Amino acid sequence: MNKRTIALTTEQYKEIISTMKQGFSGCRPHEAAAAALMLEANLGLRISDILRLRLRDIVRDGERYRLAITEQKTGKARVFTVPLALYQFIRCYCLDHQIQEGQRIFPITERTVQRCLKLVCDYLGYTGISTHSFRKFYATEIYKHSGYNIALVQQLLQHSSAAVTQRYIGIQQRELEEAIEGHLKLEI
Repeated sequence: MNKRTIALTTEQYKEIISTMKQGFSGCRPHEAAAAALMLEANLGLRISDILRLRLRDIVRDGERYRLAITEQKTGKARVFTVPLALYQFIRCYCLDHQIQEGQRIFPITERTVQRCLKLVCDYLGYTGISTHSFRKFYATEIYKHSGYNIALVQQLLQHSSAAVTQRYIGIQQRELEEAIEGHLKLEI
């Protein structure tokens, strides 16, 4: 992983996905790459695992849907709930593109997604963004919306320690900077 890869802001995420879906002068739309990155940002999986997904990997479990995979990079098994809205998005995507249950949802390569993302980021003037930025975006958003629960994010990402997760999303430095800013007493 490139340590200089940054987590996206919500605005960057929306602009990148929108631009990728619409295309621009010199770059035609790439719906598959946009959808794959959207899944990465909403599931927290690495792009290599997203590109291996098949619709049949998501199974109904009572009132919920769950996804069970073995992560390609780590070899670790991972099972988690897929929100209904996300499952419906995936299902509609598959129907729109005549993708059968046993076929890969995204029959594209990681390199294709990277190339498309680079073109869009160059066009938008963004630096330090890679496919991994979408996983970092997921981690950072979960961290913020869970009341800064680092243990939860650690578990979701399957990191070995909270310290690894803190470094991963750059929380420690941000918290230090916020503490310093919050402490300023400039009144005389």
